[in-house]
Amino acid sequence: MTLMQKNLSFIVSLALVCLVGTLGALASVDAKAFYGALNQPSWAPPAWLFGPVWTLLYLMMAFSLWLYWLSAARKPLGLVIFLLQLAANALWSWLFFKWHLGAWALLDVLLLLVLIAASVRLFLPANRLAGYLLLPYLAWVGFASVLTLGVWQLNPAVLG
Repeated sequence: MTLMQKNLSFIVSLALVCLVGTLGALASVDAKAFYGALNQPSWAPPAWLFGPVWTLLYLMMAFSLWLYWLSAARKPLGLVIFLLQLAANALWSWLFFKWHLGAWALLDVLLLLVLIAASVRLFLPANRLAGYLLLPYLAWVGFASVLTLGVWQLNPAVLG
C-alpha cells in the first residue's frame, strides 16, 4: 500500500466514524435538557463527561479501523461487523434522546456491546493494537448498557 493510499484510508476511517458521531449528535440536540430532567441512578456520571469521553472513543475507533484496514490479515467480516456496530452506535441516540424509546435503546446498546466484542475478536488477530484500541469503547458501552437500563427503569413514563 502506498503512502497516498494509507493517508486516504485514514481519512476515510476518520470521516466514517465522524459521520456516525454527527448522526448521533443530530439526535442529541436537546440531550442536555432531556437527560438532566430524567431521574438517574446515584452512580450516573455528570452530563458534561459524555462529550469528552465519546470524542476520545471515536478517535480511538477511527484509528482502530484504520489499523485493521491496513492489515494484510484483515477479513471482510471484520469490516462488516465494525460497520454494523457503527450503525447501532448512531441508532442509540435516536432511540433514546429523540424518540424516547427506552426498551429499544436498551436492546440496541446490548446489540452494540455484542458487535463491539465481535469487532475486538476479529481485529486482534489481524492487528493487536487495532483490537486493543476498541477495549475502552467496549468497557464504556458496557457501562452505558447498565446506565441505559437504570435510567429506563427510573423513568417509565418518559421512556416507555
